[in-house]
Amino acid sequence: MATSELSATTPAKTVPSWSTPGEGFRLWFSRSTLRKTIKIALVVGTILSLINQLQVFLDHKATWVTDMRVVANYIVPFCVSSIGFLSATRRREA
Repeated sequence: MATSELSATTPAKTVPSWSTPGEGFRLWFSRSTLRKTIKIALVVGTILSLINQLQVFLDHKATWVTDMRVVANYIVPFCVSSIGFLSATRRREA
């Protein structure tokens, strides 16, 4: 199927946008945004945790500080991907 045929038969998805802080907040925590950003956070956070903390866990030397570092390994990519999504979808009012 050619691209022109696909676009003629497939309905276009509406890209969400925002311009006020309230709209941005609602978009950040909307189901469609969370579905994307949580997947990214899970993949990237797991990779970072394995790279940075695996030896600590294998040596049984993990403390609450290690746990907080692992939590940060998931929170940071979630925030970065969310802010990137919001940046790309911001509607600039003229």
